[in-house]
Amino acid sequence: MTKKHPVNEKSKQEQLEQFKTDDRNQALTTNQGLKLSEDEFSLKAGERGPTLMEDFHFREKMTHFDHERIPERIVHARGFAAHGEFELYDSLSEYTKAKFLQNPSVKTPVFVRFSTVAGSKGSAETVRDARGFATKFYTEEGNYDLVGNNIPVFFIQDAIKFPDLIHAVKPEPHNEMPQAASAHDTFWDFVANNQESAHMVMWSMSDRAIPRSLRMMEGFGVHTFRLVNAEGKAHFVKFHWKPLLGTHSLVWDEAQTISGKDPDFHRRDLWESIENGDYPEYELGIQIIDEEDEFKFDFDILDPTKLWPEEDIPVKLVGKMTLNRNVDNVFAETEQVAFHPGHVVPGIDFSNDPLLQGRLFSYTDTQLIRLGGPNFHELPINRPVCPFHNNQRDGYGRQTINKGPVSYHRNSLAANTPAPVPESEGGYAHYQEKVEGRKVRSRSESFKDHFSQATLFWNSMSDTEKEHIISAFSFELGKVKSKSVQQQVVDMFANVSTVLAKQVAQAIGATPPSGEDAPVTKSSPALSQEQTIKKPNTRKVAVIVANDFSGDLPQVLNSLKQQGIQPEIVSTTLQNVKGTDGSELEVQHTFLTSDSVLFDAVYVVGSASADEKFRKEALTFAQEAFEHFKPIGATDEGVKWLKAAGLDSSPGVVTGETTRFTDEFIEAISAHRHWNRHVI
Repeated sequence: MTKKHPVNEKSKQEQLEQFKTDDRNQALTTNQGLKLSEDEFSLKAGERGPTLMEDFHFREKMTHFDHERIPERIVHARGFAAHGEFELYDSLSEYTKAKFLQNPSVKTPVFVRFSTVAGSKGSAETVRDARGFATKFYTEEGNYDLVGNNIPVFFIQDAIKFPDLIHAVKPEPHNEMPQAASAHDTFWDFVANNQESAHMVMWSMSDRAIPRSLRMMEGFGVHTFRLVNAEGKAHFVKFHWKPLLGTHSLVWDEAQTISGKDPDFHRRDLWESIENGDYPEYELGIQIIDEEDEFKFDFDILDPTKLWPEEDIPVKLVGKMTLNRNVDNVFAETEQVAFHPGHVVPGIDFSNDPLLQGRLFSYTDTQLIRLGGPNFHELPINRPVCPFHNNQRDGYGRQTINKGPVSYHRNSLAANTPAPVPESEGGYAHYQEKVEGRKVRSRSESFKDHFSQATLFWNSMSDTEKEHIISAFSFELGKVKSKSVQQQVVDMFANVSTVLAKQVAQAIGATPPSGEDAPVTKSSPALSQEQTIKKPNTRKVAVIVANDFSGDLPQVLNSLKQQGIQPEIVSTTLQNVKGTDGSELEVQHTFLTSDSVLFDAVYVVGSASADEKFRKEALTFAQEAFEHFKPIGATDEGVKWLKAAGLDSSPGVVTGETTRFTDEFIEAISAHRHWNRHVI
């Protein structure tokens, strides 16, 4: 009988505590614990003499500094993360034997890293790009990593083409430009000559590629996996994360402006939300297909460029993840966390998706170079909460001190331990799928339809979303210098929609295709953000106020706060502003330090005593918000200013002339954008 290891009952947070240190009020020492009497001057031969090699403190300090940086991730370099917990709604024992998916009363600690894909570690965060959405579950059976994106499909079907894709989208090697952008020749040349990318490109050109917040974007496991239950029965599965705040996006001009105003916009938003107690929440959803139904659909369920339409295969919501704690140290946690789709637990297995199969190799290989060797699993952020024992030894960064002479299997000196655990007692066993065939370099005929789901995506968009996609293509291809590449892309996407291709061709001076779009026979409402949840919670409102504001303002602000809205005062200086009744409001921002693009709505109050410069600054805020289709509110002097500028009487603009100002303004904020507004 094999000896079972006791489960470590410490939470992940408790486990990490043993690695934390607070240097405040401590004596300065070397890394060996030697107390130091001086840390400003190196050891010299005389006050003006050369530095001596025997200065061990200088050498230790400089050596550590010289080696502080590790190679950034080739992709997903720009990321930010948070801790949280996952709780199940109902047992999934029907589908899987994974223990963390059995008991709704058990909370599983998680660590989630969000990221852009193409840019370097120092790039801006609101660029047009897919976003990584990687979740590490610290379960009692070991770590399980769900490593996905905010887009449910990918550019390529086979992992062998991944280096080609990334080489194409990265800055062009001859001049190292552009950074964190796909609007250049090599990317679009790749797209035109690898037409399996059509579906993913449609998503990338949509609003999904410029999320409003990491808290307001969906996550997808992308690949088809297997769930296996205790009886050995398997189902195909796709994983989803659904944000409880809905799925919302920026507009392109706004995204570009934010990149200059606050390149840390998304991480700041996530950090501040958690610090404020507005914890981001996502529901875990699964789509399930019986194995016997694998070939039932008009697409191959193993093709990573295809999604499973939610109207055909519904998403079952099975649990909720809450992010409730920021990291203590970005490098130690966010940068050193090592995800891998091959980190699974019993009851979760793989499919033959060729992109997934390649990822199962490449992720370990990547961690070896980034984190210095095979012991990256011993870094605190990567350590499982359950014990781990095997015959692996030594290597860079080894922290475990293994006792005894035995480091091999099989053995008698240690009673053949550590010993394998039978599947019936929790040992992992791969699903026994029958596999046969010739060794070939090819792909299934069922993978060769590259356009039907791209067309499904287009047909599912609202008119506004289609306009944004056309503009995105026009912008990106407008940056391409090769006329041949531009024309190839137009010709390619005529297979998706001639309406799309014709308008893009007109914008970039290419030859438009002939013909018309076929009548729409199928669409998927779940793909349109128009159908998303719309709540006012956590929305930030710039409240533009001057001295001598109306005494009614604090009451309005309190009403907004009661709905989870975050009003922040903007004025000319950071000095408190005073109302006519003697009340005071703390100013958080000035016109110089802030901008309307950093807020979800603008509320213009002003005052009769505000000067002309203040009025112009306030209207600049309001005008930009108006052009970005954001909600605008105005009371007191602000109403006159909006009227004079012609910004009143438009959808989403609410003034104090209505008796329900506060309620109507909250409703306008909930809508997120007001696309029916006429913007010149």
